[in-house]
Amino acid sequence: MSELETRELEYFLAVADELHFGRAAIRLSIAQPALSKAVRRIETRLGVALFVRSSRHVELTAAGMALQEHGRHALNAVGAAVRHAQNAGSSQAHLRLILKPGGDGGLLSGLVAAYAAQPDARPVDILFSGPTDRADFLLDGRADVGLLFAPFDPLDGLAYERLYTEDRVLIVPAAHRLAGRASVRLADLVGEPLPPWDYASSGEGAGARVGDVIQLLHLISAERMVGVLPRSLVPVLPPGLVRVPIADAAPSHLVLAWNAQDSRPLVASFVAAALTLKPSHAPYA
Repeated sequence: MSELETRELEYFLAVADELHFGRAAIRLSIAQPALSKAVRRIETRLGVALFVRSSRHVELTAAGMALQEHGRHALNAVGAAVRHAQNAGSSQAHLRLILKPGGDGGLLSGLVAAYAAQPDARPVDILFSGPTDRADFLLDGRADVGLLFAPFDPLDGLAYERLYTEDRVLIVPAAHRLAGRASVRLADLVGEPLPPWDYASSGEGAGARVGDVIQLLHLISAERMVGVLPRSLVPVLPPGLVRVPIADAAPSHLVLAWNAQDSRPLVASFVAAALTLKPSHAPYA
């Protein structure tokens, strides 16, 4: 048989990530010789070499790279299945709402209050994510519903309801050449230093990597770059910065999203509550 057990995938992925059997063994809390034997057994069972080993370094083979990519998806899927089963079977489950810090567009308190008024409401745990992993939280069961920004956040595998649509704005220092404009167009930004976000491809932007809006505002204040953001992410600007509407930028949509396979009543109840207060425009405007 060529099938791998979950534990074997964990062993392989630890070595693939670390490219060092000693560090991987420490990470897994097992002895290095036992880990080496386990990986050898996996290679024998699959009939392919997963690593090129030498006295100085460890490298993945083409087969190893393929197993690393697809094996991680498989391991994540197993974890998600377990979490979904536990969530579905719990009568005391809390509802977990994931969002980025400041990424609620002023709706958070209203959403929670509207849901609390539902007869089947559960306690709400509010989780804060990094720049791009909110969709992952929803897909693997770590969160039940989330506030995401389209088209910037991936929505594959998710169901969602649009809460409102807003424009995007340019954030620049007050002394910038575009600061006094009533509006700008995307062509006006050619040559301007735009932020290279941590989650963007390596070819996007230049200079310091940016992980969140707070970091971006600091760099704009230091005149290192300019920023283009959904208006709701910057309701109040630090002194010395101004926002300018971008006339031809595609709009941003704040959406309430959840796993498309999740039909639990607590999720449906939260979505229904959110739709009762769906604004016709951004609440900060």
